[in-house]
Amino acid sequence: MAGTRLEAWRLIDLGMAEPLLAQTFYEAVASEVDGGRSPNSIILAQPSAPYVCIGFHQELEEEVDLDYCEKNKLAVIRRSQGGGATYLDGNQVFYQVVARRDGEVVPVGIPELFEKFLSVTVFVYRKLGLPAEYKAVNDVVVNGKKISGNGAGSFGKDVAILVGNVILDLDYDSMSRVLKVPGEKFRDKMAKSMKEWVTSINRELGRVPSPEFVKALLAEGYEKILGIELVRSGPSSREVETWVSQVKPRHLSSEWLRMPELRHGNLSEKRA
Repeated sequence: MAGTRLEAWRLIDLGMAEPLLAQTFYEAVASEVDGGRSPNSIILAQPSAPYVCIGFHQELEEEVDLDYCEKNKLAVIRRSQGGGATYLDGNQVFYQVVARRDGEVVPVGIPELFEKFLSVTVFVYRKLGLPAEYKAVNDVVVNGKKISGNGAGSFGKDVAILVGNVILDLDYDSMSRVLKVPGEKFRDKMAKSMKEWVTSINRELGRVPSPEFVKALLAEGYEKILGIELVRSGPSSREVETWVSQVKPRHLSSEWLRMPELRHGNLSEKRA
């Protein structure tokens, strides 16, 4: 008797992409998934240049040393998910899940969404030889240290979004340097603190696996754990057009980057 056919999801690999594309393209995909024009999708990417990313609710001037970023040509991007300000570069492999909630493969609740989908991140690290564990609500840890940053949200009526990264290596000095602090002594203390609670594959194993190998493990994990079939494909022309005409201009606007927390809408209100 023939086996049950697995649900097909799309796998988009953006490769090394400009920071804004790597950070925000999933928003264009979410618009199309919400409209029923695109299938459930998983996007993989690496930023081609370092940049600073601030959380949806953060005040730019309070969190980021803008003078340092300008002098060092570091773009600053406000993401559509919450969390804190951070420094990102090509030593992270991004994964972005955009899928309709069905209560089976994609849980309805955010805590359940994290628990299920971060089991894939745990799978990847364990395949690499690290004793990774899921830590509620949205962390993956190795030996008590955070080794993956994750966020989740909703788009439109029933589309779930989960974004995160596999951390190949970390530049602790840059991570502490881009943040606004009261003084340099505090910055040194911050860098030391970061080393105590955030780690990377390189720090734990003394080597960095190839990004392509990590992507292959992610794909394997999603298929095994979710019980789906991934079909490799590029973005649709509508997704590209939505990103170029709507998502990109919004994220480049001063109004989006600088407006105070209480003036932000939510992602679903920003959809096309």
